[in-house]
Amino acid sequence: MSADNNTLTDPVKIGLLQRIINRLTGVPMDRESFIDLIRSAEETNLLQPDELAMIEGVLQVCEQQVRDIMIPRVQMVVIEDSAAPEDILTTVVESGHSRFPVISGHKDDVIGILLAKDLLAYFADRDGISSFDIKDMMRPAVFVPESKRLNVLLRDFRANRNHMAIIVDEYVNVAGLVTIEDVIEEIVGEIEDEHDIEDEDLIHPHGRSRFTVRAITPINEINDYFQINLPTDEFDTIGGLVLNRFGHLPKRGENIELEGFSIKILRSDKRRIHLMRFVKLEAPVGIAEDKA
Repeated sequence: MSADNNTLTDPVKIGLLQRIINRLTGVPMDRESFIDLIRSAEETNLLQPDELAMIEGVLQVCEQQVRDIMIPRVQMVVIEDSAAPEDILTTVVESGHSRFPVISGHKDDVIGILLAKDLLAYFADRDGISSFDIKDMMRPAVFVPESKRLNVLLRDFRANRNHMAIIVDEYVNVAGLVTIEDVIEEIVGEIEDEHDIEDEDLIHPHGRSRFTVRAITPINEINDYFQINLPTDEFDTIGGLVLNRFGHLPKRGENIELEGFSIKILRSDKRRIHLMRFVKLEAPVGIAEDKA
């Protein structure tokens, strides 16, 4: 390492680093005190802001439970075990997901996990379509309780080479699901891919019921796009309206229901909301029957 590295030559920085090491290896410290110490390291340039955010993310993961970040049952994209292969392929393409719970009749009866790559490999062999059986392609489903700690779940994901878990409540009913990406994003922040919203887009669809929405989108555009009737008298943007409905500045991962949508905060900072995920809620069976 270069001799002119400030971290190695500045006595103040060396002393601060020694305090951090001593605290980590031998002296008990509560979370707030530890964060204060780490922030001191940032102020002296021992840690960059993104490094500090990751450390805080690690601490948060150690305290959070699966229920804090899970994708709720109502938002799960699932595949019926009796579905035709063409219908399954349509669901895969429209959702953009890579893994899907397979159910038998209802969402409480998850019988396995289907990987999109397995389905596509099967379709590549046209001779095998006539004998399609989803049970031959499914991977075993992993079930975990809502109360499981995220750091423990992440360790299990790594040890078992598994990327998705089905979350069950105290009555062993399906409450939602969580993926390894969901846990990692709690540490490093939102991981964007080719399905995420582009800077110039305000509303970006992911299939028929899932949308990424920028907080600066005017409410009028939201109303026109989704054919809903959100109020426009108090707020100009959807971010302002959602912030008001929360009653506080929401953190990444918090959810709220609004006009038939479940809205999840994907990105926010200490001052404002930046990005949200809109998912259309399923209509209750009674309502659907009345409309039929």
